[in-house]
Amino acid sequence: MTEQVISRSSSQEAVIQKDAKYVMQNYGRQPLVLESGDGCIVRDIDGREYIDCVAGIAVNNVGHSHPKLVEAIKKQAEKLMHVSNLYYTVPQAELAEKLVKITGMSRIFFCNSGTEAVEAAMKLARVKTGKTDFVAVEHAFHGRTMGALSLTYKEMYRTPFKPLVQEEKFVPCNDAEAIANAITDKTAAVIIEPIQGEGGINIHSDAYLKEVRRICDETGTLLIFDEVQTGFGRTGKWFCKEHFGVEPDIMTMAKAMGGGFPMGAIAAREGIAFERGQHAATFGGSPLACAAALASIDIIEKEDLLRHATEMGDYFMSRLKDISLNGVVEVRGRGLMIGVELDRKCADIVDFALKNGVLLNCTSEKVLRIAPPLVITKEQIDSVVAVLEQA
Repeated sequence: MTEQVISRSSSQEAVIQKDAKYVMQNYGRQPLVLESGDGCIVRDIDGREYIDCVAGIAVNNVGHSHPKLVEAIKKQAEKLMHVSNLYYTVPQAELAEKLVKITGMSRIFFCNSGTEAVEAAMKLARVKTGKTDFVAVEHAFHGRTMGALSLTYKEMYRTPFKPLVQEEKFVPCNDAEAIANAITDKTAAVIIEPIQGEGGINIHSDAYLKEVRRICDETGTLLIFDEVQTGFGRTGKWFCKEHFGVEPDIMTMAKAMGGGFPMGAIAAREGIAFERGQHAATFGGSPLACAAALASIDIIEKEDLLRHATEMGDYFMSRLKDISLNGVVEVRGRGLMIGVELDRKCADIVDFALKNGVLLNCTSEKVLRIAPPLVITKEQIDSVVAVLEQA
């Protein structure tokens, strides 16, 4: 792609100014107003195209505006969008059955987002163990609501809102002994992202997660895997836990679950489930959200996107390792969840990529996160690598 001169048109400027006037300014946005997209391509309101390597932060796994997903949402919207969970619906029952099959777990609770899923997992762990505390890992990100914030490591997220619901213990990554030492008779669960997303695409070792599972079994502590960012094919498996051969007691999921439609859930093993009245979500598992999720899962299956994500991820990382990128410390990842660690802040590269038709973002100050839709092609990867090589 040739460099595009990104100057704000009057139409873009009008949207940005309206946002500045009426929307709380809590996001650090790039000066870009997006309007449409298909596959791995998005377009701004002036018609300029970009290869999307953010995918809504690992959300648009089946690509933008996939025809089958759009059709499923339209069909369901014409019939029934929302009813209370006082009643049953066919899409919810069918999706629960499907999720049990692909997760290998026993029961599902539906909610609306990743942080809601973490809150639900925390409540479930407390009510099933009768214990109150949790152990989390340094650099972890589990959400920004008050409960989930207790498990999120970064002080800039935590400090303005102290006192938190509770102060949890954070232990170093890949240190099973530290987890064993942190567990007390008050510990309800250990919570871990199999690959840390916001923390910098940090990958735990197979031996570490297996040892954590053993420690939790030995101490009667539940193990929660946060698969909000790693789920639904992102790493080349349905869920990242499959890479490690370790099964959690509770698993959170969201982001790519609805193919772009907001949705979250937790899955739990046999014997661990909420009882009547212990938790609820007004919009959790709505017919519309469930129809979107069923379509998204069907697309991943029918288009063999698990295999494609593995192959394209291997190709992407090999290309990144082969080219001469000034200041690169390490390229790491699984499937199409890739981190490029630099010896300096990566914000300038993100800005350069934007001007050259590629959307990227930083996860931690010095790590570029590359998380495109799973439908990305080799040709599109080559274009992205060419831009990074220029940078």
